[in-house]
Order: sequence, then C-alpha cells, then structure tokens
Amino acid sequence: MPFSSHARHFAGRPVVEVPLDGPLPTVDGPVSWRFSHWDFDETADDKLSEGFRAGFERFVAQAGPSVESLVVGAWGYAAFNPAPIEQLCAAAERLPALRALFLGDMTFEECEISWMKVGDVSSLLTAYPALEVLRVRGGEDFRFSPVRHDRLRELAVESGGLSREFVGAVLESDLPALTDLELWLGTDDYGGDTTVADLAPLLAGERFPRLRRLGLRNAEIADDLAAALASAPVVGRLERLDLSKGTLGDEGAAALLAGQPLTHLAELDLHHHYLSKETAAAVVAALPGVRVDVSEPKEPDEYDGESWRYTAVAE
Repeated sequence: MPFSSHARHFAGRPVVEVPLDGPLPTVDGPVSWRFSHWDFDETADDKLSEGFRAGFERFVAQAGPSVESLVVGAWGYAAFNPAPIEQLCAAAERLPALRALFLGDMTFEECEISWMKVGDVSSLLTAYPALEVLRVRGGEDFRFSPVRHDRLRELAVESGGLSREFVGAVLESDLPALTDLELWLGTDDYGGDTTVADLAPLLAGERFPRLRRLGLRNAEIADDLAAALASAPVVGRLERLDLSKGTLGDEGAAALLAGQPLTHLAELDLHHHYLSKETAAAVVAALPGVRVDVSEPKEPDEYDGESWRYTAVAE
C-alpha cells in the first residue's frame, strides 16, 4: 500500500497548501502549512532543487514568524534532489514559533519512499531546540545521529526499511520529554535490518522514561516483536501499543496474548495483519476494555510451496 495521498492533518491541525504564487490563503485558526515544489531535472543529481529553494524562501519571508507547524512535501524530485535539511536548519531563526515538522509528505507518484534522498534528520532537532513533534519519511541515505533534545514529545520515522544504525542512534539519544515513538522498521530488501536484539534497550524500558505510545510498525519481523513484547518491561507503562502495517500472524498474536496482561492499554493497533478470523476475534475478546484495531486483514501469497507476507510499505 504505497502512499497515494498527502497528509490532511498533522499535529492536530488541518493541512493548508502554500501556493507557489500569490499571497497565502486566509485561514481560520491554527493550521499546518504544507510547502511542496515538484520538478524533474535529471541533471540536478545530489543538488538542492532551485525551484524548491526559492519557493521556500519566499514562504518564510511571507509567514516565517507565525509558522507553528510545517509539512514539507516534494523537494524537486526526491530521487535526484536531496532533502532540504540544510535550508530548513538555516531558516530556524526565521521560524521561531515552529513546534511541529513533517519532512517527506509525498505520494508514490512524486517519489517512491525507498528512493527518497534524505540525509541526517537529527540536524533538525539541533537547529530547532523548541520542536515538539518531528515526523520524517525516507529511504536512501536516511540517517540519524545521537542527539539531546529537551522538548521533543513525538518522533515518527516512516521507512520501507529502517537500518539498525538509524534505530541505534535514536535509542542512544537523550529525549527526556518523549512520550510517543513510532518506528517503521520495514523489510530487509530495502535496508530494514533492525532486529529484536537491536531494540533491547527500548523494550527493557531503559530509554525514554516518559514514553506512553510505542509504534513498531510496518515490520516484517512483527511476530518476533510480538513475542518480545509479551514480556518486555516497557509495555507496563504504555497506554498505546502499535504493531500495525506489518506481517503479524497467528503465532505472534498468540505469543502476545500469552504474555503479560495488556488490559491496562487504552489502544492496541494491529491493522494490516495476517491473523485468521478466529485469532483476530480472540484478541478482541481477550481485551474487552481496550480499543483493538484488527481491520485490514490480509492473505499471504502462495508461491512454489511457500507462503509470503508483505508489509504495507516497502518500495
């Protein structure tokens, strides 16, 4: 299920498109401004899109001091042009009110997620010490460095394959205010080589003491994750647990239910799964006070005597 539409809401606000020409539209209340400039120039490999650069500078000049939430869409053609991280960092003094940032909101028609050239997104946290929400999407040259940030509450990383180096750097970061962590682990075919062992400090509850929502999403190792979470100390202090968009099957669900109680959760999100109808019903029945999402059941593909399950997002 590739991305077929842009975000309509971000950070609790409706998303409003920034026009490439003319004044900004009049808005009623707080919004998330979305700036995007798609162009295809195969001679501009590894160079920032000049169209994006100029358009974004114009937007910052128009609205910079009042921008509280920003969604960045296509930055030229993201398979050729790298993400405008340096430009965003350089604009920090002119965006003093920015508290929420989403980098990479584009459809598969604009660029496949695995082709998106990004860079080290932790630079954004260094440049914006008051940022509270950061969501990033990418695949190629997708990096993170250990960082300290006192204000970040929500961190979401969308990928078709998230490397153990990226995950390790996140877990080495000092994020005392973090309540919501979402990692799209993806598949090994697209660089997703993170294992349950790599997540050990997180699962043991040693990282991020204020964490209340954990999303280990879009994972081809969903059954292994479920088995580990069945006894993971971190689960006891969560309010929401999210294993959606992955390849969770009956074995993983059974291990999860056989482990520590989950009745303290407010929400368990398993949508896009490979559970049988009987197992899905058993999960819901076992957790009567929990909002359990078992929508979007999938059937594995059978080929040459083998069964194949797929994450929601890969390429």
